[in-house]
Amino acid sequence: MGRRYDGRVIETPRKRVLLAKPRGYCAGVDRAVQTVEEALKLYGAPIYVRKEIVHNKHVVTTLQAKGAIFVEENEEVPEGSTVIFSAHGVAPVVHDQARERNLKAIDATCPLVTKVHHEAKRFAAEDYDILLIGHEGHEEVIGTSGEAPEHIQLVDGPEGVDAVTVRDPSKVVWLSQTTLSVDETMETVAKLKEKLPLLQSPPSDDICYATQNRQQVMKQIAPECDVILVVGSRNSSNSVRMVEVAVNAGARQGHLIDFAHEIDPGWLADATTVGLSSGASVPEELVTEVLARLAELGFADVEEVVTVQERLTFSLPQELKRDMKAAAAS
Repeated sequence: MGRRYDGRVIETPRKRVLLAKPRGYCAGVDRAVQTVEEALKLYGAPIYVRKEIVHNKHVVTTLQAKGAIFVEENEEVPEGSTVIFSAHGVAPVVHDQARERNLKAIDATCPLVTKVHHEAKRFAAEDYDILLIGHEGHEEVIGTSGEAPEHIQLVDGPEGVDAVTVRDPSKVVWLSQTTLSVDETMETVAKLKEKLPLLQSPPSDDICYATQNRQQVMKQIAPECDVILVVGSRNSSNSVRMVEVAVNAGARQGHLIDFAHEIDPGWLADATTVGLSSGASVPEELVTEVLARLAELGFADVEEVVTVQERLTFSLPQELKRDMKAAAAS
């Protein structure tokens, strides 16, 4: 299809969307959101949730409308009430505080984050210095650090390596936040190993499968894209990293948006190919709304690019499953 100009037919570039898959909810987020929903059904509103259950505006406001009350600390939860801990994990002191206030605590920590907590405890028990690669102030980093504060020091990217000091260079291990950029983490590890040649690696990869999969498909589509759109909130580490990965892999520009109405048509003015994905805490309905908006803007041709099929699921927290079973039996 083309248009005539000066006697010649000039082809109009086909406007298209490359829709990345995997995208959206990971198993840990699905479990955490379902935990709040099932707790509301079982115990009734209100249910208190310490911190955002996952880092997504839409998910939080949707759960608030159903009766969830989000608080920053256990002190804000009335004594004897039910509190759910977020997918990002908490330090042991948070569990202690919940017991002191006689709170019914349900731990929705992602099992992959729990794995890193167990690694931290094990290496601390063996008197290792632990270098935790992550972003200062992130809830996951705070929770992991709380497992062994005397043994853990944070390394916030390659630029944090120079400040690292250890007691015994032969007893050092690195762990990482689960939602980091794989490439930046490996760059940090390489720099650490220059300084500490005997640095040990965790027994298995700490960066979660979903984070890696979403970054990998970004790398695949980015070189073909004029614009990359990632649906996700600004406090979502994995969503922010996806935009960075896309731009580093060759996309001309990348934007993080929460909702379809945030798309600036000016971003697409000279674009023929738009890449679209979503962070691991984003429900698919938000992606569907973005696709509808892109169609309005002339990008109705959608091509899904699939790199891997995700089939992992996690069961609900034991304390919730136990109560659900008892309620079903009564």
